[in-house]
Amino acid sequence: MTSKKNVNEDLANERLKCNFNINEVTYILDGGKEKTLQRKKIEDVALNGGASEDDIPEEYLSQRERYENAIRKSCIYTKIVKNEVLEITGIENYGSPVLRRTADAFFKDISPFMLHLGMFVPSIIGQCTAEQQATWLPKALDMKIIGAYVQTELGHGTFIRGLETTATYDPETEEFVLHSPTITSYKWWAGGLGRTANHCTVVAQLYTQGKCYGTHLFIVQIRDLETHMPLPGIKVGEIGPRMGFNTADNGFLGFDHFRIPRMNMMMKNAQVLKDGTYVKVERHGKLTYGTMVFVRVTLVGEASFNLAKAVTIAVRYSAVRRQSELRPGSAEPQILDYPTQQHKLFICIATAHAFQLTASWLWNTFAAVQAKMNEGNVDTLPELHALSSCLKAVSSSDATAYIEQCRFACGGHGYMLSSNLPLLYAFVAATRTYEGDYTVLLLQTARFLVKAWEQAETGKAVTPTVEYLNRHFTIKEKTIWDNTPEGVIRSFESVAAGKISLCVQSIRNRIKSGMDYEEAWLMTTVQLVNAAEAHCRSVLLKIYWNEMARLTKNSSDNVKLVLNQLATLYLTYWALERTGDLLRYSTISENDIDSLQRQYEELLAKIRPNAVGLVDAFDLRDEILHSSLGSYDGRVYERLMEEVQKNPLNKEPVDPSFHKYLKPLMQSKI
Repeated sequence: MTSKKNVNEDLANERLKCNFNINEVTYILDGGKEKTLQRKKIEDVALNGGASEDDIPEEYLSQRERYENAIRKSCIYTKIVKNEVLEITGIENYGSPVLRRTADAFFKDISPFMLHLGMFVPSIIGQCTAEQQATWLPKALDMKIIGAYVQTELGHGTFIRGLETTATYDPETEEFVLHSPTITSYKWWAGGLGRTANHCTVVAQLYTQGKCYGTHLFIVQIRDLETHMPLPGIKVGEIGPRMGFNTADNGFLGFDHFRIPRMNMMMKNAQVLKDGTYVKVERHGKLTYGTMVFVRVTLVGEASFNLAKAVTIAVRYSAVRRQSELRPGSAEPQILDYPTQQHKLFICIATAHAFQLTASWLWNTFAAVQAKMNEGNVDTLPELHALSSCLKAVSSSDATAYIEQCRFACGGHGYMLSSNLPLLYAFVAATRTYEGDYTVLLLQTARFLVKAWEQAETGKAVTPTVEYLNRHFTIKEKTIWDNTPEGVIRSFESVAAGKISLCVQSIRNRIKSGMDYEEAWLMTTVQLVNAAEAHCRSVLLKIYWNEMARLTKNSSDNVKLVLNQLATLYLTYWALERTGDLLRYSTISENDIDSLQRQYEELLAKIRPNAVGLVDAFDLRDEILHSSLGSYDGRVYERLMEEVQKNPLNKEPVDPSFHKYLKPLMQSKI
């Protein structure tokens, strides 16, 4: 539990400097006071019993010991969720961000049950008929079966249409025959698959009556429920050590003409009849597509959450750490007083806010689109797909870079695993590639942007996030630079419009030179990625600023002020990062850039007294941070020494290797 006693004096003084109501900011980030109170209640239920604590830090355990410990804690956590937490949240929030937040306290790395909770159960809810749900859902919720979500293959990831695993229907036995025809068709990376799951949702190419109908979902039992042995025709195992996720039990899976009943096909959106006839629900392709969009929407929030953890650790450490002398004989200042340290860290606080508010906005947008989809209207799905794709790409990339920046800001101590910063980095770095690679997702957004450009060019209506394209066709000159939040946003929209325009022109010029459209597209992809990133930046700036203003409308004056400063810092930072683009597409001058730099440095100084208060507002318990550097009490050096005592190498004053190797070497003649 977070200790608020014996707090480091420097950290305590920082909290006295804070001039805004921390709880108010927490409520804004959580989406309201009621949600904050619910979250705190869930965290108390899950964590106050001490079941999440380890006697020996995970980093000192072998791979097998870490896996066994993760399974042990997963079983405890699952019982807590099932028996207590779901009574608070309701079954509809199974696998929700609130539950993932408490799960973070249990697992310094990750639970082997993550995909059971986060994707296997939701896939049953979202992709099975009512009859199928009645069969599978109670078993999954009661942990009578443990599942994984199995999509990625050794040879294919983001390109789902290229998956090679086949599910061929046999009408004589009313079964599907699952098969892995090549080495590249082996399933790869699925969490919980290696040693834990006995069932999984498998994505495979459906064949019936001699025709392929594309990828569909199937529930497949892969292990005996009594002995846990792989079933005949199943080859399954763990893929080996990784940069992170080492307790996630990532596995591989191959099928050798493995048979499953016809009703194991998830049939909410399509089905195969007994005679092999394929029947689909109208527009089912786009309806199932919504599941993938949902995952990307949640990952934007995950980026915010993990960055919030990293910057909380780094800011608290920077308030405790003292270094150097500003003048000979003077006291060593807190490193948080150095503008260079503020430059490293305050943008991380602002970015965590930007991602959290954008994630909430995106979630509400997703819910609205989902409601329309359920009525058969998928017109707004392309824009949501483009948004979720670029925001997932940029948020995961930025979070990875900024978490590493937080580690740099903590010097050598940040390199210690006990700081948790290396583990946070390894975890978030994976999100840049899974559930859609950064480059591929930005190119998917670029497809949408080029189509939107062509619509705007012909005077047709465009969707809200690309309405700035209309202005591009109305006003031919450069955008007039205006150093206000609205002016900065408008200039970034002009940058995006200008880059999209260049991409369209480049594609058309290449087609005129004799290339076909896809070749012309391919040769323009470097520009297209750049244009999609520029579009995403403009969206992030606009949503963050507008949502901050909306959510602080009824806040106290000091909360309004500090969150305004933080959002203004975010806009100013990115304006300085993109001066080349702004010089090209707006009338910004050298004097304007000098003014931006002064404004940025003034904002660092204004935010400085509230820095610790701002990270405290993330309200992250010590059990969630897992950090010797970032605990609420700021006892950095004491905790580092406590961690040293847990090192098995320090249990004996003399290591056996001395007598076995060192002493003979010292006594030998070389």
